[in-house]
Amino acid sequence: MIPCLRPDQTPHFPSVHRALRDPDGLLAAGGSLSPDWILTAYRHGIFPWFSAEDPILWWSPDPRMVLVPGEERITASLRKTLRRGHYEIRCDTAFADVMDACAAPRAGASGTWIVEEMRTAYCRLHELGWAHSVETWMDGELVGGLYGMAIGRAFFGESMFHRRTDASKIAFAHLARLLARENYAILDCQMSTGHLASLGAVEVSRSHFVAGLSVWTRHATPGRWRPDFAAADWSR
Repeated sequence: MIPCLRPDQTPHFPSVHRALRDPDGLLAAGGSLSPDWILTAYRHGIFPWFSAEDPILWWSPDPRMVLVPGEERITASLRKTLRRGHYEIRCDTAFADVMDACAAPRAGASGTWIVEEMRTAYCRLHELGWAHSVETWMDGELVGGLYGMAIGRAFFGESMFHRRTDASKIAFAHLARLLARENYAILDCQMSTGHLASLGAVEVSRSHFVAGLSVWTRHATPGRWRPDFAAADWSR
């Protein structure tokens, strides 16, 4: 059994070490998707993830998939695409559109965890300067991107999408370089996937990750990112 959290209480979660092994990381249900609840969750290595028919579910898997900025893996073909520069990278100019694109149906998948309550919650966090999007534009069209949360020196990736080849990888590469430049310690990728591993993400223990967060999320200040914040020179 997992505890059921009351939405009217001060945000408080059980220890992540009480999370279930099956399903991996399920910690609690209930609570709220208010900014205070979500920010508290991230600072403790917890995130919300649920389907439309479920209550709010909170997770903290072990191990955790993370990327250390500066250790991303850029393939030769992707680097060639980045050098061509036939795209524009923007930040925080179409956050809601990026979320909608990430929530759109995908081949081989049914439903989405980016339900309306999640969309409303993260758009509010974007308005407050905590949630950000990195967007790939081509010929004036949004063709790929990602969104996530920036708290202190930790960036928590949530989802990405593409409508043209490599458009999400382009956004990811620019985000990774931005995070390295701005001295971020970690890019949290949450769940392990082969795709993320191919980009340089690795698994770390939950205890190591949570211990790091106590340092990385200190002195966090929200703020909207400039549209050109993730611009980078790939000619070298």
